[in-house]
Amino acid sequence: MTQYERMLKGLIYDPADPEIMREQVPYQDKLWAFNQLKPSDYERKQAYMKEVFAECGEGCYIELPFRANWGGRHVHFGAGIYANFNLTLVDDGHIYVGDRVMFGPNVTIATANHPIDAELRARGLQYNRDVHIGENAWIGAGVVIVPGVRIGRNAVIGAGSVVTKDVPDDTLAVGNPCRALRRVGERDREFYYKSDKIDWENL
Repeated sequence: MTQYERMLKGLIYDPADPEIMREQVPYQDKLWAFNQLKPSDYERKQAYMKEVFAECGEGCYIELPFRANWGGRHVHFGAGIYANFNLTLVDDGHIYVGDRVMFGPNVTIATANHPIDAELRARGLQYNRDVHIGENAWIGAGVVIVPGVRIGRNAVIGAGSVVTKDVPDDTLAVGNPCRALRRVGERDREFYYKSDKIDWENL
């Protein structure tokens, strides 16, 4: 079994293997060019995501700079996704993002991990676990999501959280490590910030 095949199967593998590097480096070059685009280059941004990402729905927008180990090759975006500055996707494994997800600035999503065993780690070996984010989730500024995590539909992850375990649907979760604070509910239909009411009639 080749190292590339081991990577695809989620086994421990060598990410510096020549076959893998031949596949990966061209995407890194494409990403470098992508990050040189002007904010007004909407069409070229869309073209990049459609060409490079594994999947990309309509109406997605990324504020530059954007970082990704494989340039986004293993990223699956739904439609209407917004990512603020400095989104970092360690996309050695696959990252699945549902429709209308919002990312605050400086979010990191990692799929790659390294063995705890020092000998294996010294050899530069790693393994990958996919990350899944459900539709309508909001990932706050500075959040870190570790390999293998699933975040549910409509979930809100508070700024600065480190998400090490799955987060259920319709849940507000915060902290390091990130923990469920409460369910998203009726109060959130009435207030948008502390005691500030939503003026539904004007929206």
